[in-house]
Amino acid sequence: MDSKTLVELANKYGSPLYVYDTEKISSQYNRIINAFSKVKSVKINYAVKALSNINILKLFKQFESGLDTVSFQEVQLGLAAGVAPENIIFTPNGVSLEEIEEVAKLGVQINIDNLSILELFGQKHPEIPVCVRINPHVMAGGNSKISVGHIDSKFGISIYQVPHIKRVVENTGMHINGIHMHTGSDILDIDTFIRASEILFDVATQFENLDFIDFGSGFKVPYKEGDISTDIEQLGKQLSKRFNQFCKDYGKDLTLMFEPGKFLVSESGYFLAKVNVIKQTTSTVFAGVDSGFNHLVRPMMYDAYHHITNISNLTGRERYYSVVGYICETDTFGTNRRINEITEGDVLCFHNAGAYCFSMASNYNSRYKPAEVMIYNGQDYLIRERETFQDILKNQVTIDIS
Repeated sequence: MDSKTLVELANKYGSPLYVYDTEKISSQYNRIINAFSKVKSVKINYAVKALSNINILKLFKQFESGLDTVSFQEVQLGLAAGVAPENIIFTPNGVSLEEIEEVAKLGVQINIDNLSILELFGQKHPEIPVCVRINPHVMAGGNSKISVGHIDSKFGISIYQVPHIKRVVENTGMHINGIHMHTGSDILDIDTFIRASEILFDVATQFENLDFIDFGSGFKVPYKEGDISTDIEQLGKQLSKRFNQFCKDYGKDLTLMFEPGKFLVSESGYFLAKVNVIKQTTSTVFAGVDSGFNHLVRPMMYDAYHHITNISNLTGRERYYSVVGYICETDTFGTNRRINEITEGDVLCFHNAGAYCFSMASNYNSRYKPAEVMIYNGQDYLIRERETFQDILKNQVTIDIS
């Protein structure tokens, strides 16, 4: 999206502001579909946690995508967006049996990631088919904070506990209809991902009458010029061939599933913030914006890199700035970044702001959450209003303490 349009949107809707380009989302979705076109049955379940605005979910319904959800509330959002229950998979972690039962009543595909809940659910509801999440003990990503396939991860049932799973199935008579894994975000090495897939295939051979195998996601997108990303086309070639051979050996055509979030929406998003102040210290020039980690926490939580451009001054000479927020904590978006000269009132654009950005926003410091805008068929639409002071007070109950 060009800078002129983004500046116009910031002027129209105010700042800070999230903007999503649906054309980019569509392009990314089609890349996966095309990469696995040689597999008879492929299903993409968009990871709702990445960006959960109901209009984004409606967009994926239009693509005939399913949804990957991790909470009862995300399931409800999917249903409200018109997605059929059978096109939603529920893959929670650390939730109660009661929450899983509530979701199961809605007809959603259940995915269980620990032995105790698997046994309890199987004893009470053996007639409801479930998927099992396996931890392959393979880290396919680079950042340890977003890799979940390691041996000490809280996610999934260890591959070494597969005999326990089989014993639970035998004792309860429950039906396992899918096998699932997710190694974490930012997959850099396709060969490592394929190695994890082989582990999943080996587990799948131990269960009869499966309907699908879910390989998770974590596909990496570029965050700056020259950045590496997952070669989805090459992965498609390698994994499709292996998956088709597995189905032949298994004696049944299964569905190949993925649950991408970041890969689909990250590059579509732009976060726009206005510069409040330029502050010079003895060693640093700070550009302070009208936002903070209450709106975009990834740089502080994950050391995530978001490219920052001054879309108000595209031709100015570059200087070094540390871009910081207005929260009374350390909320540095970028240190010593080369950015076109910044003055108060300029609009800065944070790129790759589609995934895990607004969805992780908070009201810390009693600040309002920003507005969201979606560009669809060349037209801009406000899809979330900026919060007001009444929103801050909405659920607070005042009592007489005089």
